[in-house]
Amino acid sequence: MTESDTDDSASSEIDTETDALAEITIYSDYVCPFCYLGRQSLSQYQAERDEPLRIDWRPFDLRSSKRRPDGTIDYEADDGKDDEYYEQAKENVRRLRDQYGAEEMELDIATDVDSLPAQLVSVAVRETYDYETWLAFDEAVFAALWHEGRDIGEEDVLLDLADEVGVEAQFVRDALADEERRGRLRERFRDAQQAGITGVPAFVYDDYAARGAVPPEQLRRLVEGA
Repeated sequence: MTESDTDDSASSEIDTETDALAEITIYSDYVCPFCYLGRQSLSQYQAERDEPLRIDWRPFDLRSSKRRPDGTIDYEADDGKDDEYYEQAKENVRRLRDQYGAEEMELDIATDVDSLPAQLVSVAVRETYDYETWLAFDEAVFAALWHEGRDIGEEDVLLDLADEVGVEAQFVRDALADEERRGRLRERFRDAQQAGITGVPAFVYDDYAARGAVPPEQLRRLVEGA
């Protein structure tokens, strides 16, 4: 389910590095607050481990039910989520924020942000750059939205974040303008649905899954079976 625009030798080198380390697959969307909190939980578990645990990120479109055929979002479309739903979600976010020590998290919900541009760039970075560069960009996107309240659907914001981690501005512009890449991203969204992913975050390891922003000890059981 992974595509690559890099040459064969570069892809082989990245794949070899990845194969040598344990990986946990995560389906997530940057605009999902529980995806951010799930990553805080995962970071705590990773810090407890003796061996590294890499992230195999799979994008998910949380706004799919509101997305028009041209890819834009109809924010007025009814997705069945009323004020009571959002109030409960905010309460759960605040509870988990305290539980996971995520005091930097300032937003509760990001209902008016489209993560598709950020996901386009993130996938492109993962396919082209090394893992550490992708991880730095990925974490910068989460921080920009949930710590600073920046709109990660805006090109200028993505250019700033890319510059922080050493990704060239033209690379970002090309990724955003690449309709073929945009189509492949939509295929990834469909792949997630076909894999049975109906909500995020979802953590998968060795054919077992944990859904939601589960605590570090549950992630340990998922990966280590203990």
